[in-house]
Amino acid sequence: MTVTVAEVRPLEGMRLWLRFSDGTEGVADLSGLPLPGVLERLKDPAFFRQVRLDPETGTAAWPGGIDLDPLVLRRPHY
Repeated sequence: MTVTVAEVRPLEGMRLWLRFSDGTEGVADLSGLPLPGVLERLKDPAFFRQVRLDPETGTAAWPGGIDLDPLVLRRPHY
């Protein structure tokens, strides 16, 4: 079974509260991830707060087609 993001909310400090399709919840801290290229935009707090759930991809997404794989978000950042 593929686990997807069911709900996402931005928190302070490049952190996301997430609920996954299997019912697990947690906080992913993205501040330690390498964010090359277009992902560099996530370092802007105003842009980071624009996160939303993309129902097509089942993950956290931002304007401009930026998204993160649910497996990356599920890693032990909690």
